[in-house]
Amino acid sequence: MNTELPVASALRDEAVAVARAAAAASGVEIRELTEIAELTEIGALFETIWQSAPGTRPVNTEMLRALTSAGNYVAGAFADGELLGGCVGFFGNPGKASLHSHIAGVAKAGAGRGIGYALKLHQRGWALAQDVLAIKWTFDPLIRRNAYFNLGKLGALPVRYLRDFYGPMEDGINGSGDTDRLMVSWALKSEAVRTAAFGEPIRIDANALREDGAAVALSIGEDGGPVEGSADAPVALVAVPPDIEGLRRSNPGQAAAWRAALRDSLAGLMTSGGRVTGFDRAGWYVISKEEQ
Repeated sequence: MNTELPVASALRDEAVAVARAAAAASGVEIRELTEIAELTEIGALFETIWQSAPGTRPVNTEMLRALTSAGNYVAGAFADGELLGGCVGFFGNPGKASLHSHIAGVAKAGAGRGIGYALKLHQRGWALAQDVLAIKWTFDPLIRRNAYFNLGKLGALPVRYLRDFYGPMEDGINGSGDTDRLMVSWALKSEAVRTAAFGEPIRIDANALREDGAAVALSIGEDGGPVEGSADAPVALVAVPPDIEGLRRSNPGQAAAWRAALRDSLAGLMTSGGRVTGFDRAGWYVISKEEQ
């Protein structure tokens, strides 16, 4: 059971207002989905986005129906009646103190409009209205745009590195390799998250950090492959490739090498007490090893 004090009404109202503004800026209406036809439609949308094999839809209508009937979060983004994006989450332990955001995606027709950002802000407003203080989710740490979106645009922070979290997925995005994930936590009341919700991303300058003595624990070699280096400094930088999804198609061996190198470097640093404090849009995780 959530023992924290209720979320102040001013913060709830602020969160709802910035979510509505983001949706308007993206040209969509975002609302909760409960009807069978809409739940079927969002399941089909996720199947298309993930390029799933027949019979392996990421979420099916029956599961979505069960989630909504139990009071969980299923929402869609619509423009002129067309479903362009969706997000699904369910309550985690303990009680309703946190929400686990299971899946979120935007159709190609809605790409580049900020719909994913608007969906997450809608989810934040919905959660705060129920006194939920944190939302957690996982993402592939090799996908650079997702790392920047989660850590820079939203202000979430990684809390765990999870090795082969889902097992084989065999879809058009994940390929056939291990499904390592970063678990992030989004502290909904924090100043960093509030600032990000107003459209001010958290900016990291890896070059400046390197000039100040940060170690380069993992970088990109001339051939595009991973190059491991020293992490012997209070702050370490860990690189990811520009387009791991394309690399999985064009050079599966090098993509697998990146998975192994990032696992050794990033997971190793986190396991030994390092904290991921941000992500430079140019492709660098920043890890602090200083005691707090």
